[in-house]
Amino acid sequence: MTGKIPDSSDLRRVFEKAFEVAQHQVKRLADNHPDYFPLYTEHGKWRHGGEAWTNWCEGFLPGMMWLFHERTGDADWRRRAEHYSRLIEPRKDDREVHDLGFLFYHGTYRRWYEATVREGKPDEALQAVVVHAGRTLAKRFQEKGQYLCSFVRPESCFIDIMMNVPVIWYAGLAADDEKLLAVARAHCETTRRYLVRGDGSTAHEAMFDPETGECLRQTTHQGYRGDSCWSRGLAWAVYGFATCAKLTKGAVWLDTAVRCSDYLVQQLAADLVPAWDFDAPADQRQQKDSSAGAIMAAGLFELADAFELIGQGGTAPANLRAYGMMALGALCCDPYLASPDSDWEGILKHGVYHVHKNLGVDESVMWGEFFFCDALHRALTLLDEGFGMKGR
Repeated sequence: MTGKIPDSSDLRRVFEKAFEVAQHQVKRLADNHPDYFPLYTEHGKWRHGGEAWTNWCEGFLPGMMWLFHERTGDADWRRRAEHYSRLIEPRKDDREVHDLGFLFYHGTYRRWYEATVREGKPDEALQAVVVHAGRTLAKRFQEKGQYLCSFVRPESCFIDIMMNVPVIWYAGLAADDEKLLAVARAHCETTRRYLVRGDGSTAHEAMFDPETGECLRQTTHQGYRGDSCWSRGLAWAVYGFATCAKLTKGAVWLDTAVRCSDYLVQQLAADLVPAWDFDAPADQRQQKDSSAGAIMAAGLFELADAFELIGQGGTAPANLRAYGMMALGALCCDPYLASPDSDWEGILKHGVYHVHKNLGVDESVMWGEFFFCDALHRALTLLDEGFGMKGR
């Protein structure tokens, strides 16, 4: 499965079309299934009886609405975004999952609060919800082992949690709470040490001895095997460590994101869309994961921002953005963008949720939708600001 990468001169037109498709599909979802928070499609349809495995995607639908409002100024997207955000506010107390960063940092209340800041009327009650969610997530911290445990069991640490730990950094910085900052710092260091390998590849999960805190082994739930590199997990690491670098101006997190991004880029085939696991047998690598590609593109933009904020990198930010533009462009064409398939309810085809459970394989997945829109918004903003691809 390969896609056509657009010429750089066509990127604005391609991205604007994809952003329009995304708005159409999200409006269609919200109108046809009001107050419904899907995870993945079956045969292109959002409403079905498939297993959820865990409840972690409720922030992505309102998150897309916030992105649409930010770019277009459309008051209806603002109204919808506020409504769907309010629906999930009670989950700020949810201690059963490790995903509160997805819900409240990436998707809803942080974006809502920052919208009020841009308007010159900061609503501190909105920020308080984000801080509350950060405090709740921090309660998953395991003193022995120094990590935030996954929803699976206390001995388990997922690479995915790197996308959620920013809500603890954010809460600690907003509340000037050193204990929260210490939890976030320790988790990042443990993840860097035990889930990021020397070559920049990542494991999905590390298992720890609950009595001693010793790391026992790397394993996986969603990758091909414990020592393989599951592409979505690697993309989580790029984006997550880059966000931590932005929030803290921490060079060590920046360095980790760079190592992971270098490995990721080295593994990509000509069409720039990742296989679901880079170490799966050749026949299985034909299964792409467009969601990993969307996270990667957005993560490269995030990493470029981190370089500039920290004041490092020389030409690195421009090069990362150029690569992110091309990787995003690959998703905006056949066979990945659902348009003009009127029967398909998602935005991006050929995403993957869970291969081993046969959930959402070769389908649309909500995190892929959100991070695709995230990357599109970032790319169009860069083009608005005069970013050029020539010579890069």
